[in-house]
Formats: sequence, C-alpha cells, structure tokens
Amino acid sequence: MNEPVRRISVVVLAMFLALMIAASYIQVIAAGDLNADARNVRTLYREYGTFRGPIVVDGQSIVWSAPVDDPFNYQRTYADGPLYSAVTGYYSIVYGRTGIEQSENELLSGTADELFWTRLGNLVSGETQRGASVELTLSGAVQQAAFDALGDQIGAVVALDPSTGKVLAMVTSPTFDPADLAGHTTSVVNENYQALLGTPDGPLVNRAIAGDTYPPGSTFKLVTAAAALGAGYDAESELYAPDELDLPGTSVTMGNYGGASCSSTESMTLADALRISCNTAFGSLGMKLGWSVIERQAEAFGWGEQLSIPLAVTPSRLPDGPDQAQTAMSSIGQFDVRATPLQMAMVAAGIANDGELMRPYLVETVRDADLRVVETTEPEVMSTPMTVADANELTEMMVGVVDAGSGTNAQISGVEVAGKTGTAETGNDLDPHAWFVGFAPADDPVVAVAVVLENGGGNTGTITGGRLAAPIARQVIEAALAAQGGS
Repeated sequence: MNEPVRRISVVVLAMFLALMIAASYIQVIAAGDLNADARNVRTLYREYGTFRGPIVVDGQSIVWSAPVDDPFNYQRTYADGPLYSAVTGYYSIVYGRTGIEQSENELLSGTADELFWTRLGNLVSGETQRGASVELTLSGAVQQAAFDALGDQIGAVVALDPSTGKVLAMVTSPTFDPADLAGHTTSVVNENYQALLGTPDGPLVNRAIAGDTYPPGSTFKLVTAAAALGAGYDAESELYAPDELDLPGTSVTMGNYGGASCSSTESMTLADALRISCNTAFGSLGMKLGWSVIERQAEAFGWGEQLSIPLAVTPSRLPDGPDQAQTAMSSIGQFDVRATPLQMAMVAAGIANDGELMRPYLVETVRDADLRVVETTEPEVMSTPMTVADANELTEMMVGVVDAGSGTNAQISGVEVAGKTGTAETGNDLDPHAWFVGFAPADDPVVAVAVVLENGGGNTGTITGGRLAAPIARQVIEAALAAQGGS
C-alpha cells in the first residue's frame, strides 16, 4: 500500500472511531440530559402526550386531562382554576410545572417507582400508560369560604385540622387561572404568562407558604405567652405595662397601638395583656424571659423548619442573637421575626391540639388508574411545643381576646372562638399587615386558621387585624364548622 492510500485509511479509521464514540456518548452518557432538555420536541410529546392523573378534592376532579386532537393528545383542564391555583399550580408545555403538578409529577404522569407494577401490567395488556390520581386534604367548602372572604384583598388564608395536620384551605390573592398557561399554542401561553408577570402584586406568588415572609406582629405574642407559661408564669401573673417602655441601649421607647395606655397602675395580668394586645407588657416580658427562651419556643412551633407539604414552604425566620432592645421588639413579632401564614396557622393548631403540633400535609391518598391505593399519608406528630395544661390555659386567654378583647369581630354565636389579632409594622411608609390567627370550637377544635392582609390588603381607613382579618377568619371557621356538622 502506497503512502497516500495509507494516510487516507488512517483518516477514515479515525473518522469511524470518532463517529462511534460520538454515537455512544449521545445514546448512553448524554441520553438523560438530552431527553430532559425542554427543547426536545419528542420529549415534550412523550410527556405531555401521556394521560396524566387527576387532582381530586372531596371526591371530585378539580384538574384532569381531556383528550384533544393535536400532537399532545391531552389538554390539562382546570375546574375553578383560580380557586385552587395556590395548591395545584400549573402544568405548561412552555413553563413547566408548579404546585402539586410539580411535587407529585411522577405520580401524576405514571412514571413513579410506586407505579412500576401498574406500568408492567399496561405493557403486557397493551393499554396506554395512565397516571395516578392525587386526592388532596382540602375541604372544598372551606376553600371556597376562604376564597370568597379574601376576595380581591391582597393576602392569604390557611386553615388546618389541628388533630391531624391536614390542610383544609390554602388561598392566596391575587390569584390566577392555571388554564391560561396550560394551552398548546405557545404564543398564547407566552402572552398570558407575560401578562401575569406584569400584573402588580404578583399573582404567581403563593403568599400562603412562599415568596416573602411577613412580620407576624402581635400574633407572635402567642409564642411569647407560651414561653412564659413554660417558664412558670400563669394567666394571672403580673407584668410591667407602662405607657412607654424604655428600650435598653437606645434613645427610643416602645409604645402601644395608637399611643394607648394599657394600665393606670403600669401593671396587668398576662391574660389581660394578651386580651388587649399590650405591646409594652409583652416587650418587658420578653426581656425578662430572655431571647433564648422565646427562640426555643418558636423553634418548637416550627420556625426554621424546611417543610414540604409536599409543596416547599419558605422557612420562617428569627433574629440571630438580638440585644435587649431587639428582644423586646421581637417579643411582639417585630424586628427580624418573619413568618408564613402557614407557620402562624401551625401555632394556632399546636395550641388547639393540647400542645401537640401535627405535621401539615396536603396529599391524602394516591390511587392508580384502577383506583387501588398506592400511598396514603398518616398524621404525624411534628413536635410538642407545650404541655396540655399550658395549652389549655393559653386557649382560655385566647378566648378572652375574642370575647372581650381585640378580636371581637371573630365572634360566632353559640361557639367559643380562641384567637389573636396582629397589626405588623413593615418599617417603611406602607400600611401595616393585618393578621388574625385562631381556632374553634375552643373546647374541641376542628379548625385552626391564619389570615394575613398584606399592607392592609388594599383597604383604606384604620388598618388592624381585628378590623380586617378577624371577619375573614370568622367566615372560614363557620364554613369548617358547617362542613364538620355535615360530615
């Protein structure tokens, strides 16, 4: 073989080797990444062209896959989309998945390990792969009541079953319709998504569990009161309650809402301080207890936890090593204390459940296409932040808040409601956040609720939790009681 032919042979051999290596890399090593690439049309058709399981509330599908005559085969359909969007999220060929559509994606799509035998049966029988149905813990009646009561006010509502941790309602406002992002016409979906991004107040933000956390204001006094009871105080313990409380190491003082005086004697009981939400009494109490005591109590209620319900929950935050003045401010839910509405609902639920906090969850049961149970969630104790005796004593104090204190707008005829109001300053020129947390019936609770109206929710006039948030909580509690009575 002459030299030119030999050189050509070497080049051709090298090209064949390069081709074999490239093909092996693409088919073996890079296959997963290429399949997962959103630009891979075949992957899109494979995923979105498979029957996806429904999402179910009260035995009725609120999300399902409807057959359509296009390459995707099925169209994701949302009944009452804006009502449930904070939980379901969206399923989009352009923007992917959020909410339950994301967290339970493998079950809904039928690719989860738990569905292996179901897929094997489909393969043998020649049937089309079908995803599992995901049954939620939500009560449709309570969800609707929360949605209606919140209306177009900016904020969120969370309701829990204190005895199990089931999420009975989760609503955020403003909201959106997932159907706007589920279409198969890319240009329309893009236009709808950009419109949502450009809408003031962020309708895509789930204010109940994610996005920005909020200063809880006076609702945090429940945590401080729980810490005090655990340290040996009781409802009749006397607290220092001046008109203005000097904050050590500063030239400023802490006052009460509207400059009010809590006591003509500068002294009042813990129960009365909670009932009228006296800032100076709780500020002085916090400094006497010390931040480490309050911090441990807050952590026992879930602060700092990386929760998955299975939606990811933004951890609530506490200040790191505050001084005495900062401790006083933190004791009334200001300074660097931050919480989600879910977190505050957990505080109420832990008190309501005799001091035992149940882990919150949204998914009740998962069933395959033949309605066989694939998995179910069992209630789980998350922590025990209070003794039974302390929880019962704090409950009685919270009943006083609603009966004859700052939370009278949460009263329900014939039902004892335990609650706490909050009006949280934001540290800027915006209106404060209006809060209410509570549960009912006080002696045998079936629902715990937290309501926040961000910067007053867009309301005018006096912004307080008692005026604005308590009536919303009342309507949610009434719906839960009615649903319980009808079950």
